Amino acid sequence: MKTIFHKADTRGFANHGWLQANHSFSFARWFNQDRMHFGALRVLNDDIIAPKMGFGTHPHENMEIITIPLKGVLKHRDNMGDEWIPVVPGEVQVMSAGTGVEHSEINGSNNEYLSLFQIWIIPEEQGVSPRYDQKSFSFKDRKNKLQTLVTSFEDEDSESLKIHQDAKISRIDLTKGFEFNYKLKSDVYGLYIMNISGELEIESNKINNRDAMGFIQTKNVNIKANTDSELLFIEVPMLELK
Repeated sequence: MKTIFHKADTRGFANHGWLQANHSFSFARWFNQDRMHFGALRVLNDDIIAPKMGFGTHPHENMEIITIPLKGVLKHRDNMGDEWIPVVPGEVQVMSAGTGVEHSEINGSNNEYLSLFQIWIIPEEQGVSPRYDQKSFSFKDRKNKLQTLVTSFEDEDSESLKIHQDAKISRIDLTKGFEFNYKLKSDVYGLYIMNISGELEIESNKINNRDAMGFIQTKNVNIKANTDSELLFIEVPMLELK
């Protein structure tokens, strides 16, 4: 087993006034040669967006983009015909940029801050047709058990959202004292764990709010919740960037 440990305060940080952004991997003006990606996981941004503010229309291509609201309401618009669709906590949004897409994302509230994770995963196929999807997932279905949010189109899981990469994104909410063993599909995949909240022990490492760990060359990762905790799992093939 090989591990990486990313303390919350080692992430890149950008304060744009209306946007407070934490970057787990190199993004925009923050560059860290040692933190370019984790396998097919290219971006994990932890954003807080002020009321009525957001990202104006901008392009993407050849990337699988997943957005997970944690608090507030996100509104999405794109050039595929989607007009200001709300996305709220409990829902997950996926967008395959493929050959090219333009979209806007704003905080849909006049008075509440929006908190979200945005994840970029490198696709296994370039030049696919752009697409958009979103789905609601029940909070109760991840209490002390794994809730799968996103998988590849080839995966047999019919309840998850789909992307063009053999990756798996999932969540779990653990009660204090609960122990959980995450099983990877094989030891050639890697697992990146973001601690959304709480205090944990992951393979005997103490993990606090927004700390993260990556695991490679293993088939199992053991987790114990020292307090009630919320976790985000991103399992990806460990490809190298060209």
